[in-house]
Amino acid sequence: MYQLYKMLNRLKNLFFIVVVALCSCNGNKVRQIPVNDFFKISEKSFFRISPDGKYVSYLKPYKGRQNLFIQTLADGKERMATAFTDYSVRDYAWTYNDQIALSQDIISIDEYKMFALDASTLKIRDILSLDKGRIFLLNNYNKQEPDVVTIRMNKRDPANFDIYKLNIKTGELKPYLVNPGNITEWFPDDDGKIRLVKASDGVDETILYRADDKGSFKPIITNNFKNRVQPIAFTGVKNYFYALSNVGRDKTALVVIDAENGKEQKVVFSCDKADIDIVDYSKNKHRIELATCDEAKPKKHFLNTDIAHIYDNLSRQLHGTEINIINRDSAENKFIVFTYTDRNPGTFYLYERSNDKLTKLGDKNSSIKPEELCAMQPIAFKARDGLVINGYLTLPQGSNANNLPVVVMPHDGPWRRDSWGYSDEAQFLANRGYAVFQVNYRGSTGYGKAFYSAGFKQIGGKIQDDITDGVNWLISKNIANPKKIAIFGGGFGGFSALYGVSFHPGLYNCAVVQYGLINFFTYIKDVPPYLKPQLQMMYEKIGNPEGDAEQLRAISPVFHTDKIKAPLLIFQGAKDESANISELNQFVRELKKLNVPVTYYLKQNERKVFRNEHNRMEMYTEMEKFLNKNMRVNP
Repeated sequence: MYQLYKMLNRLKNLFFIVVVALCSCNGNKVRQIPVNDFFKISEKSFFRISPDGKYVSYLKPYKGRQNLFIQTLADGKERMATAFTDYSVRDYAWTYNDQIALSQDIISIDEYKMFALDASTLKIRDILSLDKGRIFLLNNYNKQEPDVVTIRMNKRDPANFDIYKLNIKTGELKPYLVNPGNITEWFPDDDGKIRLVKASDGVDETILYRADDKGSFKPIITNNFKNRVQPIAFTGVKNYFYALSNVGRDKTALVVIDAENGKEQKVVFSCDKADIDIVDYSKNKHRIELATCDEAKPKKHFLNTDIAHIYDNLSRQLHGTEINIINRDSAENKFIVFTYTDRNPGTFYLYERSNDKLTKLGDKNSSIKPEELCAMQPIAFKARDGLVINGYLTLPQGSNANNLPVVVMPHDGPWRRDSWGYSDEAQFLANRGYAVFQVNYRGSTGYGKAFYSAGFKQIGGKIQDDITDGVNWLISKNIANPKKIAIFGGGFGGFSALYGVSFHPGLYNCAVVQYGLINFFTYIKDVPPYLKPQLQMMYEKIGNPEGDAEQLRAISPVFHTDKIKAPLLIFQGAKDESANISELNQFVRELKKLNVPVTYYLKQNERKVFRNEHNRMEMYTEMEKFLNKNMRVNP
């Protein structure tokens, strides 16, 4: 019986390898796609349609910066609305009277600026600036106040965002909601009035409700950070609102809650194996139209026949792609549609429901040819304690899934996840001949409350074990060449890369780190003022610098330079708010004293993610050289 079990197990493993090999890209010759083709600024992105359906707007590069363009739908004419050459447009929103509010992040002097633009005349004017602070649009335009946009801004107190009403014609700025010090999120209704807010003491979250602008907020729901209630929109019936909630259940479900007392009225939809993470809401009809669960791949569940019919029409014309409606006019006749696959960065379309007409608006990156790229395959394996861990494997074109060089790419977070879809980094590395391995280790979102909670205070423990177990699983399947494995990540993924080469020195040839986390003490101490309310929750999920000092010291790379022997390539933006640059500089100096081969790029006018196209191209070009040097070794 035991021999039969062993034979069946070998057959299962063989079957997996054959399936993976068949799912990898075919072909004998692989064209090396230029770095610029992968990482250039998107040709067109961030599409929006004006509420009246007359215009489509989008961001498009001009002299290396993302600028705003407007297309008039009546004649199809494209006009350049802004011509910034210093910094890109960061965010923008339409109003009901064909005005646009837009913002810039002036990184060099740490200033946020807001402008107003008239869509018909293209006249632009300054309306607001803020030094050493942040401005964010809430995008809750309404017909009653067509010249007014709602923003959140930490002008009064760097530690707290207040809500303001900004008249983009007169420049008048009025406080709307002054933050008492614990409000972290605001949820406007369909008329732009904020009737729900979320408060936090750092551990417990409270949802508060008021009937109108004259009333005071009263608490209706209190949860600790393991439970989640995320308001979406009011239903239009009584004072009920839709929300995503995992209270009393493991997987986050779409529910209806009574705002008067916080009681759940019904479950609208739930998935067995994954959280609901995306919903589409119709402002016109006050209803949720679909819910999406993301287990191995995103799966839509339609909640009314109207939207199902629209998606059926789109599917017939856009067969074989993932389809998402991302914006719509106020009449809900014209829709902006975005499609993508794991091999295609994506294309934008205009869909007109009245005549079932689909018009292509533009590609994110037309330089990418899907047939030259590779499938992102969902995988699963068991960690050493038996927990099932999910992830993705992208194999290089023409490979036979055997003895491949591998780049392990742990995601940032840790309370995030990798999802199926197009990844420029994964496809770039696969094009260069590497298998790319992405692991949704415990603590990753999307797999339920128990899986999420399993990562608490395991940042240097079981989370890292999951990554290591995944690499060993690849080796056991003969997919990975054990002598050709690199690890690459940003933020927490960068910490995981440094942890891997520190505590598993024989496993990785080298590591690439983007805005890496090197010291949990200073990371927690130096959080930006507006993240201070989250400190207690960080203590619970990551560790308390006082009570857990020994544990945090044991895993922080800054204290273990003597353990690092593998070559390192480090990229960092000098304006990254979460980084202690002087400490990182000292960390690099210490590594060099110990003769660790380390190459370090510090870019002055960059935050976490490099926005400057030249810096981005340099980063990936240097990464390619670095991996080629350290991974092309004799087996």
